[in-house]
Amino acid sequence: MQRIIVSVINDLTTDQRVAKVCSSLKTLGFDVLLVGRKYKNSIPLNRNYQTHRMNTFFKKGMLSYVEFSIRLFFFLFFKKKHILLANDLDTLLSNFLISKIQNKKLVYDSHELFLEVPELINRPKKQSIWQKIETYILPKLKNTYTVCQSIADYYNTKYQTNFKVVRNLPVLNNVQSNDVINHNSIENQSKAKDKRLKTIIYQGAINVGRGLELMIDTMQYLDNCQFIIVGDGEITKEIKQLINHKKMNNKVFLLGKKTPLELKEITPQADLGISIEEDLGLNYHFALPNKLFDYIHANIPVLVSDLPEMKQIILDYKVGEVIQNRSPELLAKQIQRILVKESSFWDENLKKATLDLQWQKEEIVLKSIFNNLL
Repeated sequence: MQRIIVSVINDLTTDQRVAKVCSSLKTLGFDVLLVGRKYKNSIPLNRNYQTHRMNTFFKKGMLSYVEFSIRLFFFLFFKKKHILLANDLDTLLSNFLISKIQNKKLVYDSHELFLEVPELINRPKKQSIWQKIETYILPKLKNTYTVCQSIADYYNTKYQTNFKVVRNLPVLNNVQSNDVINHNSIENQSKAKDKRLKTIIYQGAINVGRGLELMIDTMQYLDNCQFIIVGDGEITKEIKQLINHKKMNNKVFLLGKKTPLELKEITPQADLGISIEEDLGLNYHFALPNKLFDYIHANIPVLVSDLPEMKQIILDYKVGEVIQNRSPELLAKQIQRILVKESSFWDENLKKATLDLQWQKEEIVLKSIFNNLL
């Protein structure tokens, strides 16, 4: 049995894409070992494959990447493996060096346009370091895939690579429509007891450019609505301060980071899911967030930014709307128009989209990649 070591820099808990890939590879007959990073608040894992978390002294900043890369290099060097799978640019250098030194096959999964994230766009020195790594390694890679066609086209044009597309779609659960849901959990966690409330949900990283500030401003124009934010990130503190400053504590609620299983209970109770990223560089411009598909599988309509990949899902499947104007007042009016529609208005299209947009179909592409490694 061939062993694959999968590397990612996060703590493994909430990375649904990596978890799905590892489970699929296990099903395909590979011996899988997933390697990530350990934090103080990391929770225990129970997976059907092996996992390992590495302790690091530095938790943030460039030094944390350097330390993790060094530790990852030596971990990979001494471990038995046949195939290496690197997730994103921050694990690629160590994997690439090991693949060359030990003549191992390397696969690269790019979750985003790493060089175009807002955290690097405004930091040219750091961006130039990552640019050199990407420019040196990517043209040499033979087995690559990414999350959407726009990013694949970008890399293939820039580096003459052959990126395939494996979208980050949810696993289709045959009994998901019959799941028993505790319909009080959102109200209990947000301390909002009024059954007439409409719930708008955002799930994902609380980072720059996710449109959260816009939604908080918009909430002042929405009656009988609550906005719940499920996740954590680099600007969580600033978002809490903004909620307090805008006196939105009775309408906007931070539920913190939740596991995928917890999200499957929370998300279906909402009335509208949002993915309203700002157009901050190419990474956001080409974004196709997994939360968009999570909303669809939870059978709730979605409101998305007027960006090509997200917009195309709305046009193809008619499961929500595209933002018409980013003014808080006008956005509130658009949201109100969506919320007054009965849930049955969206049901048929959401069900059709759920059947089509499922991980089991993406798994076919994944299988073809790993069965035909170069």
